Amino acid sequence: MNLGLTGKVAVVTGASKGIGAEIARELAREGCDIVLAARSGDVLAERAKEIESLGRKAHVFPCDLRQADASAALAKAAMEAFGRIDIVVANAGATRRGDFLTLTDEDWADGFALKFFGHMRLIRAAWPALAKAQGSVVIISGAGGRTPGAEFAIGGSVNAALLSLTKALADRGVPDKIRVNVICPGNVRTDRLAGRIREKAKALGVDEAEAVNRIVAEANIIAMGEPSDIAGLTAFVASPRAHYLHGAMIDMDGGQTKTL
Repeated sequence: MNLGLTGKVAVVTGASKGIGAEIARELAREGCDIVLAARSGDVLAERAKEIESLGRKAHVFPCDLRQADASAALAKAAMEAFGRIDIVVANAGATRRGDFLTLTDEDWADGFALKFFGHMRLIRAAWPALAKAQGSVVIISGAGGRTPGAEFAIGGSVNAALLSLTKALADRGVPDKIRVNVICPGNVRTDRLAGRIREKAKALGVDEAEAVNRIVAEANIIAMGEPSDIAGLTAFVASPRAHYLHGAMIDMDGGQTKTL
C-alpha cells in the first residue's frame, strides 16, 4: 500500500529505542525524512544511520523534553534542517510504577513533565508548520489511560490527559486542517516490558516464555504486541490514506481494553 508519505518530514520523539525507534524506521521506509529526538545522542546517531541506509535523510536532536524550552528548540531545529514539518509523533515518556502511597510529588511531576507537557509544548511549537503542511499529529498514549490500575496511577493519569488533549487539539485542528489522533498500545515488547517479564519469571520460578504466557492469560489478550505493530499503524494514521481519521482514540492492545 502506498501511503503517500514520500518527501514528508516527521518529528519523532523517544526515537532512540523501542516503539519510537521502530516508528522512525517505518516512516523512513514509507519515504519520510526524520527528525530524531531523545536524550541519548549516541544512540540517536545509530538510529540516524539506519534511516540513511533506507535512503532517507535524518537529523538528530538530543534533548530532554522535560525542560521547558526543549520542545520549541526541537521544532526550530526541524524547520532549520528540512524547512517543513508534516508529521509529529509524540511518543517519548515513561512513568514510574508503584503503589499510590509510595509515589512522591516528584514522581508525579516527572511523569507529567515529559509525556504530557513536553509533547503539548512540541505540538504547540510545531503547529504553524503543521498548518502550512496540513499535517498530522499522532500521540502515543497507552491502554492505562482508559483502564487505570493500582500500580500505574501516574501513567494512567498522564495517558488519560493525553486522550483529552487529543480531542481538544482535534477540535482546534479543524480550521487549520491538522489531523490529530492518539494510539493506545497495550503490552508491547520493549526493553521496559522485558524487565517486567524477567521479574515475573523470577517471581514465579518459570522461564521467560512462560512468564509471557501468564501475562497474556492474565490480561485476557490475544497476544503480546511488537514495536512494529504500533509503527505500522502510526504510519497509516499519519498518512494521507487516513485523511478521514481525526480525533480518534485507537486501542492497539490485543483486546486488553474491555470497555466501550
